[in-house]
Amino acid sequence: MSRVAISGMLMRSLLLLVAATPLFAQTRTMTNSTPAGPIVIRADRIIDGRGKVISGGAIVVTGDKITAVETAPKGVPTYDLEGMTLLPGLIDAHSHLSWYFNRQGRYHTRGDGDTPVESMLSMAGNAYATLMAGFTTIQSPGDPADKDLREWIAMGQIPGPRVLTSLAPFSSTRPSPDSLRALVRQRKAQGADVIKIFASASIRDGGAQTMSDEQLAALCGEAKAQGMRTMVHAHSIASIKASVAAGCDQIEHGVFADQETLKLMADHGVYFDPQVCLVFRNYLDNRAKFEGIGNYNEEGFAAMEKALPIAAAMYNKAIHTPGLKVIFGTDAVAGAHGRNAEELVCRVHDGGQSPMDAITSATSLTAESMHLGNEIGTIAPGMQADIIAVAGDPSKDITALRRVDFVMKGGTVYKNVR
Repeated sequence: MSRVAISGMLMRSLLLLVAATPLFAQTRTMTNSTPAGPIVIRADRIIDGRGKVISGGAIVVTGDKITAVETAPKGVPTYDLEGMTLLPGLIDAHSHLSWYFNRQGRYHTRGDGDTPVESMLSMAGNAYATLMAGFTTIQSPGDPADKDLREWIAMGQIPGPRVLTSLAPFSSTRPSPDSLRALVRQRKAQGADVIKIFASASIRDGGAQTMSDEQLAALCGEAKAQGMRTMVHAHSIASIKASVAAGCDQIEHGVFADQETLKLMADHGVYFDPQVCLVFRNYLDNRAKFEGIGNYNEEGFAAMEKALPIAAAMYNKAIHTPGLKVIFGTDAVAGAHGRNAEELVCRVHDGGQSPMDAITSATSLTAESMHLGNEIGTIAPGMQADIIAVAGDPSKDITALRRVDFVMKGGTVYKNVR
């Protein structure tokens, strides 16, 4: 079947899914046009994404932008969200929308019988769940299919967060440095937003450095020359140090990072995206759905169990390392989509971070890491109208982020349960 035919079938299937889902109809209002007049949203408090709290304020939205933040609003608001807190749409710097469980209740892999349409429907479902959880922007490193999903969401055809993608990642250790440079240029031409690199093995395989220093220098150097960002999967101290020396922009995971390595990242202005618990617990909770596939075996699950306290202790060191820019990414895989905020809860409860710092990391700081700090991640005039509301006050009780009752992305309301 041709790509055009598959795309046509896919689009019709997605639209049928949207029309037929009762939850979708009950919890959101969506139009394909920008509202004609200003929208006023009032709540008990506003958290601006940079650590500031405005009590009893209101946000004015015109089209897809925030046009005013009122500290003493007057008149009748469009949305009166009493008892709630407004804050910027949350941002996840590391989420795999293409990962899902198939109809056999197993992690989807190539050759399991799922068609491209079925896979994309599952991706659309993951995107919808993520948006309903209050995440209005995500970065998906690692799948060419992300490009089509990114475009359909951007066109307003299906509901989902704003998507940035690396397309296929760089993981093979075979290409020469010159070949890798050419492949970076190819990724850019294909439409990648960021370059994703595997510098180390999985935590399930010990996390040792895999790519050579020369390969990393070629990848990150060429990406920089092309005006592109790099994000590097690196668990071991050696792989992190090599990535920093290569001029890479962002380190993912870093479970085994020590204080010296954390300071090295801070000194070089490298963004750090560690995980405390969600990805590990998700694998362990869904063990039967992954077990027996690749390195999801007895040793792999034991390594993830062991990683939980190590990751929490490392995270606490990271947030107390002066100047280290710790951003928010979950590494959400099959079973974790829509539960992204659980990582924020873990960062506070297990990692020792303050609720406000956790919120800032998942809004303005992560937006900055994506070079989108002037567009998203902050409640301020001129910013994109990505606004969510949660019951309670997450600056005091981070678990309030589990209770997202209102979601606006780009001035369109996708969820309002009141």
